[in-house]
Amino acid sequence: MIIIGAVFAILATLLHVFIFYMESFAWTSEKARGVFGTTEIDAENTKEMAYNQGFYNFFLAVIAGVGVAFLFAGSTGIGAALALAGTGSMLAAAAVLALSSPDKRGAAFKQGTFPLLAVVFLVIGLLV
Repeated sequence: MIIIGAVFAILATLLHVFIFYMESFAWTSEKARGVFGTTEIDAENTKEMAYNQGFYNFFLAVIAGVGVAFLFAGSTGIGAALALAGTGSMLAAAAVLALSSPDKRGAAFKQGTFPLLAVVFLVIGLLV
């Protein structure tokens, strides 16, 4: 189960690295505006906020990714703690998005699915 959780943590990490790129470097592009539903003016006005938000997503990805590396290296305690900290925070952020912005529940579902599955399988693997 821990391996399955680690795979979902890797998928969550990759997704959040992509979100990092979109928010921090491509925010004002036509593609990112389409993904995030912003206008050109809105994107320009919020690019500093998005840049910061992107790095937040990147740091969560790093925490989860380092946790997975420790898991695969055989350090289950350290690896699980880091992987759960990263994916748990990703999941919590998705929940906040879903609760605070009902029109973005679809995005929250996409953002939170891999972290949720990582948390579930990691916890089950640790308990078994």
